[in-house]
Amino acid sequence: MRKILVGALLGAAALTLSSLSASAAVVCNGNVCWHTHDTYRYPPSAHIIVHPDEWRAGPGITFHEHEGRGYWNGDRWIEIER
Repeated sequence: MRKILVGALLGAAALTLSSLSASAAVVCNGNVCWHTHDTYRYPPSAHIIVHPDEWRAGPGITFHEHEGRGYWNGDRWIEIER
């Protein structure tokens, strides 16, 4: 019984730790937003706002997802150099 209890506690601890590292920010440029797992340095001229992952979008917000490093400017994806 003790081994089962210890195993269950270790499993719960591992699940808790993995959920802490899986956070994502919501990044917006005007009313266009997307999710990112990394923090990038956006140029000031891009007018990017980074929200915490618990932020919820209101009416009129459109989500466009994209792979890679960059940001949306209207309907155009702008790549950021490393």
